[in-house]
Amino acid sequence: MSTQLVWDMDGTLLDSTAVVPDAFIGAVQELHGPTVDREAVVAAYPLGVPEVILAHLLGRPLAAGEADAYYRRLRGVLPPPYPGVAAVLAELRARGHLVVVFTGASTRAAATLLTGAGLEIDLLVGGDQIARPKPAPDGLLLAARRLELPPAALAYIGDAPTDLRAARAAGSSSVAAGWGHLYDPAEPAHRTLTAPGEALALIHA
Repeated sequence: MSTQLVWDMDGTLLDSTAVVPDAFIGAVQELHGPTVDREAVVAAYPLGVPEVILAHLLGRPLAAGEADAYYRRLRGVLPPPYPGVAAVLAELRARGHLVVVFTGASTRAAATLLTGAGLEIDLLVGGDQIARPKPAPDGLLLAARRLELPPAALAYIGDAPTDLRAARAAGSSSVAAGWGHLYDPAEPAHRTLTAPGEALALIHA
């Protein structure tokens, strides 16, 4: 059985280092919250979906419709894929492999960003589809069920330590995206890639 690649989104497929934090910062300002910077936003990523992060940054629960202040800022933005990402996803599809993404972002946010980046995805698992965010294995286990594969057949490629911990918790291969902005070489991984194209070698590894 060949390995099914599953990709993280932010910091792995998309260089969203400015786009996503700036959208949160603008939303917090619009909703009359405290002053926050990009570092505070990135530090809140492990909390889960955008609604949870936004409430955390505001320091209060969200009222109905307030999350739209964030989602409006994602529409029309063009987050650049990392060099080589578009080519490797196209090659995967040409070889008959599905392009699968599991992200802590909500399905709505992820679909908006991936469409803006011009990337076509076959299966998207967003953080709003699971009970627990990374490093819990829920997202990968859900992807495995939808793919009708055992979790051990998955290789999860992500830049953040929580990505690699989620892979290990699921019993999947943990693959570090060494180009990503949250990559930490001290975090254990089964494999470390220096460029997206190296993922092709994992399919039959």
